Amino acid sequence: MHAFFVSAIAFIVLIGIMVVVHEAGHFVVAKLCGVRVEAFSFGFGPRLFGFKYGDTDYKVCALPLGGYVKMTGEEPGQNMDLPVGRQEAVPDDPGAFTSHPRWQRMLIGLAGPTANFILALVLMVFYFGWINEVPSVQIKTTTVEWVTPGSAAAQAGLEPGDVIRRFDSVENPSWDDIYAHTRLNPNQPVAMTVERGGRTLALTLHVPAAAKDDDFDLDNAGILPELLVGPIGVTEVEPDTPAQRAGLRAGDRITAVDGHAFHTVTSLLAYMQVGQGKPITLTVLRNGATISLVAVPAKLDTGYKLGFAPTLPPYRDQPLPLGQATSKAVGFCKDNSTLVFEVLERLLTRKVAMSELQGPVGIARMAGDAAEMKGWQPKFGLAAEISINLGILNLLPFPILDGGMIFFLVIESFLRHDINLMIKERVYQAAFVVLMVFFVFIIFSDVSKLPMFNHIKP
Repeated sequence: MHAFFVSAIAFIVLIGIMVVVHEAGHFVVAKLCGVRVEAFSFGFGPRLFGFKYGDTDYKVCALPLGGYVKMTGEEPGQNMDLPVGRQEAVPDDPGAFTSHPRWQRMLIGLAGPTANFILALVLMVFYFGWINEVPSVQIKTTTVEWVTPGSAAAQAGLEPGDVIRRFDSVENPSWDDIYAHTRLNPNQPVAMTVERGGRTLALTLHVPAAAKDDDFDLDNAGILPELLVGPIGVTEVEPDTPAQRAGLRAGDRITAVDGHAFHTVTSLLAYMQVGQGKPITLTVLRNGATISLVAVPAKLDTGYKLGFAPTLPPYRDQPLPLGQATSKAVGFCKDNSTLVFEVLERLLTRKVAMSELQGPVGIARMAGDAAEMKGWQPKFGLAAEISINLGILNLLPFPILDGGMIFFLVIESFLRHDINLMIKERVYQAAFVVLMVFFVFIIFSDVSKLPMFNHIKP
């Protein structure tokens, strides 16, 4: 229940900000062009409170899921009381949207997505320029810490200690790049190049079909990245657990497990799942001395564990100069923009299923997770990603979206006359039905991915 409330509140705040900024873009340019804006609303439904200034009613409505801007004459059919054929031809109202030149209407349509792109850039410039959380000790190479036996990574020939130099189409990838391109290729072979002992090897990873699931991680493909340096620190040992029975204490540092140098609990957990309760030897550094302890992992909760709380990796803020912060923010926005187009291209070529897209429920889950994560990077990163996605999707040439309106205006510019209003209305009505069917499908797909329904999946 706690997770539900956190996700719901985070979703409302996040989507509310994104949509209001989007609509503010339309609002500002419409005002500059002299278009009458009848309402600027935060939320939908019944009006709760607000004020009127000039021609515009600034209001807060009951349903806090985004917002909208209402411009006079914006919607086809608003002046249907006029004779057929003259609905858009009579410039009786100079403040109406349709009374303005097409280039101005295009600018108004572009302003919303542009506002989203600007918001994403500003968020990331602020993050990199004023926060920029980095590990106290950073590992910049994509070194594989552990490979789960029998996994897709093991079948590909990947081994612990390998350094991934190329993955899919990305040279010298980061772990984020590898994760993103793994998610883009469920049940597909991906070429990669690794460096092993001074040699360069070409391997092919067959990405598991589970890469399409929300909770997929690289360890599901058998790849455990080396993300930290140093041993695994022990903060607390839970009573009556394998860790306590083995003699593990708070303050200990685990330098090796059965001779394997693990640096993260994730790698240790993956190793213990393979052993299925088999005794393991822990090499522990305690008060400057090295000792050996034998522990027998037990099935606790969902898997084999020892029962201790690890020391969290230290992070520090390292704000960048404005120039570098801007450069990194531009790179972040560019990478996420191209990722959206890659997803769309894979959808059209049927390499990615429609069910893998995230809808409102999926976004709410991600927002809730980001809200509860330590640090600011998940929060700023997710907000910027969603703002970019919202901007790009609104530019698609589909009726009802901003891109659809711009597409109609471009066609009318070439024809040098307005498209018949009845035709526009029919197209918009059909588009609305398609959009609603798509929305219902995405909602159903989102809900089916919730943890409560996992037990009914085959």
